[in-house]
Amino acid sequence: MEADEKYIKGRGAQFNPANPYLKKEYVTEHIEGLDEPFLQDSKTEFFTEHPKKIVNSVESPDLGLSYSMNPYQGCEHGCIYCYARNSHQYWGYGAGLDFERKIIIKENAPEVLAKQFENPKWEVRTIMLAGNTDCYQPIEQKLQLTRRMLQVVLQYRHPVSIITKNALILRDLNLLQALSKLNLVHVNISITTLNEQLRQKLEPRTAAATKRLNVVKQLAEAGIPVNVMVAPIIPGLNDHEIPAIIKQVAEQGASSAAYNIVRLNGAIGSIFKDWIYKNFPDRADKVLKQIASCHGGNLNDSIFGRRMSGEGKFAEAIATLFRISKQKYLQGRSMPPYNYNLFCTKAGKQMGLF
Repeated sequence: MEADEKYIKGRGAQFNPANPYLKKEYVTEHIEGLDEPFLQDSKTEFFTEHPKKIVNSVESPDLGLSYSMNPYQGCEHGCIYCYARNSHQYWGYGAGLDFERKIIIKENAPEVLAKQFENPKWEVRTIMLAGNTDCYQPIEQKLQLTRRMLQVVLQYRHPVSIITKNALILRDLNLLQALSKLNLVHVNISITTLNEQLRQKLEPRTAAATKRLNVVKQLAEAGIPVNVMVAPIIPGLNDHEIPAIIKQVAEQGASSAAYNIVRLNGAIGSIFKDWIYKNFPDRADKVLKQIASCHGGNLNDSIFGRRMSGEGKFAEAIATLFRISKQKYLQGRSMPPYNYNLFCTKAGKQMGLF
């Protein structure tokens, strides 16, 4: 499917690539045979889902043994590079525009989380809250599913890691402080660029970098450990910003920083290509070639141990620049260890009364 000719402002993706899981779909093949163009509505729609399980086990060698949970599927932030776009296809939607405008809400997520904690076979490991889509995307302001899930996590004294690009996380500062006092929380703030013009194109509905830096500052001042994800690094677009970003986050009180190099698996490849040629036509070829040089000549990479950090001379240069920047600005800082010994079920709390 060809991309729409008219650029849709406020969205990252500009079209929906074909969904490999659908046998049939509507497409425009002969525009001259239509009285009106086949328009795509860009407004955001919300759908509800009631899953039986909200926490999933993660056994990736790159991420370690942990869990992930996501109260939302799809993300209105619209980050063009987001690896979670491909998962939207499993729901029958497109990885492009649909990922940003058709948001699935898991209404019973807090209740299901508590139920899973009560399972006698539950094994305590760190849970990544929003490992797929941002748990503080705009609809969270109204629904507060993430806040309610944090309340459950605090009640059961379970370790949790959060990653977000949204300043809305400051709304839950009281819960994060309570968790931090028990060494049960790490917060990861993603800062991809300090260039506001680039941010508006790359991540159109996210908080500006100035707001994210303020989030780092307020969290750190509240005693909450903050790691900054300088991610993804996109060669030719933001790799030169690594020292400046780490310097800024260090000044705001960040405890650590990490990065990964962009990889364009599945449908993301065609979505990103369409985006880069429309927004940066003068350097699109260069950017794509440099991305490919980090992944053995391909835009995509699924090999554990290599897919996140890349390979080759350009990836090595990025790794060196990142390491030197951390040594210069974050020397001696680190995230505190989790406490895995406080977990307590409702049944255990009741027994403790006697």
